[in-house]
Amino acid sequence: MPNNITIFGANGTLGSEFTRALSSHYPEATIHAFSRRPQDSAAQNVTTHQLDYLDEAALKYAATEVSANAPVDLVIVATGILHTDDIMPEKSLRDLSADKFMQIYQANTIVPALIAKYFVPVLNKKQLSVFAALSARVGSISDNHLGGWYSYRASKAALNMIIRNVAIEARRTNKQAIICALHPGTVDSPLSEPFQKNVPEGKLFTAEYSACQLLQVIGSLKNEDSGKVFAWDGNEVLP
Repeated sequence: MPNNITIFGANGTLGSEFTRALSSHYPEATIHAFSRRPQDSAAQNVTTHQLDYLDEAALKYAATEVSANAPVDLVIVATGILHTDDIMPEKSLRDLSADKFMQIYQANTIVPALIAKYFVPVLNKKQLSVFAALSARVGSISDNHLGGWYSYRASKAALNMIIRNVAIEARRTNKQAIICALHPGTVDSPLSEPFQKNVPEGKLFTAEYSACQLLQVIGSLKNEDSGKVFAWDGNEVLP
């Protein structure tokens, strides 16, 4: 049972649902909810924080603060972008842009890596603890049969490699830590809205359903699962 929980991206569609669900399931737990913008929380066991995820000094301070009284049992990184007002997934090579590529990488790969840098070291070493970052099935090279979405696919594939690296390194100093990535499926959210018409019937999930499924996956993880990517249904997503 996690007693000290940290969630990044708590203002997002899935991040807010993770916060709500964990607050309800573990009323005695301390939950730290981080976001880039101000947020409100009605739950007494949730402390909200505003944070620039690229500010390493702030991340280091945050890790120290949330682990001051107890090690962290669960970290969920629910940050990332697929598109913005100025960026849409590329359909072909001619759509590539260095600036937009860097924005996608920064959000989807660099931010989770920096969070891991400071929060994996404060994970609980006396019982199973989990660091989980949201990834995507489209980051699987073996599963890519359609092409396109260059920067998003590449950023998630890179994130999956970061997760694998962190898992290998963490195993040397904390054998209780499980480092993993999670594929939430297609969630009904602003992120997926422009692409929902292509989603098969029954495969567009509510945030509540996806978060609930992923929390079940997290709860079933074992030490040997560290470094892997799992989908909402518990199946491993192969590289």
